[in-house]
Amino acid sequence: MNRSTTSRRHFLLKTAMAGFGLTISRELLALAPSMKNSVRIGAITYSFRSLPGDAESVLKYCKEAGISNIELMGDTAEAFAGSPAGLMPPMGPNFKYDDNFRKMMQERNAKAKSWREGVGMDKFEELRKMYNKAGVSIYAYKPNALNPDSSDAEIEYAMKAAKALGADSVTVELPKDISHSKRLGDLASKHQVYVGYHAHTQATDTAWDEALAQSPYNSMNLDCGHYIAAGGANTKETLLALIEKKHDRITSMHIKDRTTKDHGAGNLPWGNGDTPIKDILRLMQRKRYKFPATIELEYEVPAGSDPVTEVGKCLAYAKASLD
Repeated sequence: MNRSTTSRRHFLLKTAMAGFGLTISRELLALAPSMKNSVRIGAITYSFRSLPGDAESVLKYCKEAGISNIELMGDTAEAFAGSPAGLMPPMGPNFKYDDNFRKMMQERNAKAKSWREGVGMDKFEELRKMYNKAGVSIYAYKPNALNPDSSDAEIEYAMKAAKALGADSVTVELPKDISHSKRLGDLASKHQVYVGYHAHTQATDTAWDEALAQSPYNSMNLDCGHYIAAGGANTKETLLALIEKKHDRITSMHIKDRTTKDHGAGNLPWGNGDTPIKDILRLMQRKRYKFPATIELEYEVPAGSDPVTEVGKCLAYAKASLD
């Protein structure tokens, strides 16, 4: 894309924003790539979890929301590649992480285990090409194959698939057992793929230290909203300081607007919570950090709207923060 084309699209976007306030059409958002003043803005496809999750549909959602960089959920890629577990059912507004969900995931993993251990990478490469042709790149891959009970072959599958998809990292929850992060780090070093560890409200300034010390391929998938929601010693100032201190070990970073623990730790539309989103993005811009800021839609979708529209609003908020 040449500079004149980029400038023209930027002008069109800003003109529409001025003329219509916060009402921005999907078609207009799709004109602007998810990059703003050197800050790479992406989205995790978990944001579209209440919608059908096949690869073609997810690509359509990204294009309509104006997203050109993604953290891809594993079931979308695995279903495209022929996994016997198939697609995850859409998670509606009443979805809960309860025992029924955990049982379903165990059953799906049992079906997929031997398939993962022997699957080739041709379909993952095909998926990468399909997305790249449409202007969408995959920077992280989040399959449910990096657990303590996953075999080494499953874990290595995840890392090979990430590379085939064009991703720099796989992402997984920060384990309680440090022997597991050591195991993941060792296998990551073998395949030269980063493992980005994601934390919820157990996040502290030192929560990742042991994992980071175990391997240069262990990294952070820092969730700024969860960090703020934890409250206590976690503040806006400590979050910005953590990003500065650990920037060279962050491979991706989730952005959502949550309130602090004292304010209820809720997920709110961007600009209404306590997460310092503007300050985070401006720090990334000022320091020219290369890791992506990942939109994760977790607030309740308003009546009359849908996840694609809301992700587009988050992207517009992020871009406006950098003007």
